[in-house]
Amino acid sequence: MALNSASEKLLDSGGTSKALQQRIDATFARDRLWAMGFVVVLWAVIFFVLLQVHSYIANGGIEAVCWIAAFMLVLFNTTSITAMVRHYSHDKHHIYSIDIRHLDAGR
Repeated sequence: MALNSASEKLLDSGGTSKALQQRIDATFARDRLWAMGFVVVLWAVIFFVLLQVHSYIANGGIEAVCWIAAFMLVLFNTTSITAMVRHYSHDKHHIYSIDIRHLDAGR
């Protein structure tokens, strides 16, 4: 498979050029920011919904179950997104270099 000139500039004898590594780092930083932003928005939305439905819940036991379920939801989502970002940080060269090469090939 022939590489176009943009992809050829990204590769050197070691397999990764400084330009490719900078693009990988920038893409990973942007993805990490979006992931953490999603977590913050998720927490805010869940808290807002619980506050809005608070007056409609007549039983205190049901309200406690709703708060516990909401907390579990955001806890598991936060944990899974944090684990995903950690995994991506360890394997970002493999993950993002493929994406960047495909983006360059499409230009």
